[in-house]
Amino acid sequence: MTTPVSQTVPEWLRKAVEPAGADADDTLSVARTLRRVMTFTSEPRQAAVLVLFGGSPESDPDAPGGLPADADVLLTQRASSLRQHRGQVAFPGGEVDPDDDGPIDTALREACEETGLARAGVEPLVVLPKLFVPPSRFDVTPVIAYWRTRSEVRVVDTSETERVVRVPIAELLDPANRFLVRGTMGYQSPAFQVDGLLVWGLTGGILAGIFSHAGWELEWDRTDVRDLESSLAAVGMTL
Repeated sequence: MTTPVSQTVPEWLRKAVEPAGADADDTLSVARTLRRVMTFTSEPRQAAVLVLFGGSPESDPDAPGGLPADADVLLTQRASSLRQHRGQVAFPGGEVDPDDDGPIDTALREACEETGLARAGVEPLVVLPKLFVPPSRFDVTPVIAYWRTRSEVRVVDTSETERVVRVPIAELLDPANRFLVRGTMGYQSPAFQVDGLLVWGLTGGILAGIFSHAGWELEWDRTDVRDLESSLAAVGMTL
């Protein structure tokens, strides 16, 4: 179940933070199934990510789901030198610290450390159920938040992060930028190609689920399935 933490939600974000707000995508169902199977062998490590949406608090009555034209989401690209998930696009976030006061605290602390985000301007809205990431054996808790007072963001530590970007949601929703990717082991994921980035895997799945549930989606070609490695190479990335 989701855990609500705020009632002051912009109308265009309301459906995104209602129960099942990020459950509509098969990628997330697979992640939860993997967690049930793989945690029999060892206890996963705990982490949290910040799914931070910015934009006008007023809805656009002419747009699907009321999505305002200036709506965006904060994403990072991990450093290519990292051992795990190198070069991948992700939400800011990371491993739980013993001093953290729950997943919201973890997500905000990590986001501030990675991007220089001013924590005071972020309003957490809902805590979603944990999702298991097999390669790193992390249980990841997504925290959806609204960027009520925006602040400057940047790469704070180049050894961990290559890019920090505010990606317009309109570009992610553009049918020309959406497709599916399939890995060599048969894993299939929603994908978005924007601003020289390939957004896929857990990040792509969370975004796809939220977009669908919030009513923001435009029709796109779900039969367009591309090879993952080729898609990464097209934007200068590798597994």
